[in-house]
Amino acid sequence: MTMMRKFPVWRSALFVPANVERFVAKAVDRGADALIIDLEDSVPLAQKDAARALVPEIVKRFRDTGNSDVMVRINQPLELAVRDIESAVIPGVDAIKITKVEGPEHLRLLDEMVTRLEQSRGLPVGKIWFVGLIEAPGPLAKAHDIARSTPRLAGISLGAEDYATAIGAKPTEETLLMPKQQIVQAARAAGIMPLGTIGSVADFADVDGYTRIVRRSADFGFVGSACIHPSLVPILNAGFSPSVQEVAYAERIVALDRQAAAEGRASFALDGKMIDIPIVQRAEALLERANAIAARSRRAPGSA
Repeated sequence: MTMMRKFPVWRSALFVPANVERFVAKAVDRGADALIIDLEDSVPLAQKDAARALVPEIVKRFRDTGNSDVMVRINQPLELAVRDIESAVIPGVDAIKITKVEGPEHLRLLDEMVTRLEQSRGLPVGKIWFVGLIEAPGPLAKAHDIARSTPRLAGISLGAEDYATAIGAKPTEETLLMPKQQIVQAARAAGIMPLGTIGSVADFADVDGYTRIVRRSADFGFVGSACIHPSLVPILNAGFSPSVQEVAYAERIVALDRQAAAEGRASFALDGKMIDIPIVQRAEALLERANAIAARSRRAPGSA
């Protein structure tokens, strides 16, 4: 597995329709790691120009009053994406969520556009991340190439509803399991974040079921997910965070590993289980994530 680069903590990313003021006004109070200003599915075609014009003000409001990172979800096809990107490449935007990724060349083209805008607008080149959304079987077959397409790409996920429609299936946990696992494999092999859940984000009424799916998704290797309803934010934050018990156990493993190394041993027993290098590495990764989450919670409003 390729070592994952240092990326933001995005356990939860809440969609916020750019054209609905009441959702924008309440977004910073929801506790999401990231807020996604949506220019795509939640905005009717006739309102997209007006929604784009609102982006700078929304970004400023989010930055001034909250500590969530800010993303902008853009449209496909290209003629819409270009205008969305022009509105999104501004100070305060951390990432652009790319919908309906077609292949690595698609992301490279958009990367070039963003780079030119950063240069012309005096912004740090390469600071704005991409999050790629794969939504059809053809692009899924290119997932490994997509995951390695550009250094801007922080993570990839599967658009469950569109993907299920494309293959003529219902978006159930069972039908999505295999393609979701492919996302994890491609992301981890490229050293980027696997984002999403095993199921679909559309059903938010079944809280118990959603909680189970989030926990299972974390077990499969996912590190965070977008959501369409604020009630799901605390479930995602909890489900994609190490528990107190997990942190304590990982600390024991790391401490005993240091002791074993000092005694010239590469493995040791703990609670009746053999602990060797891969288990120690998982424990170290868990503690690193716990520290990153703790640092995020200490971040002041308005900080990047």
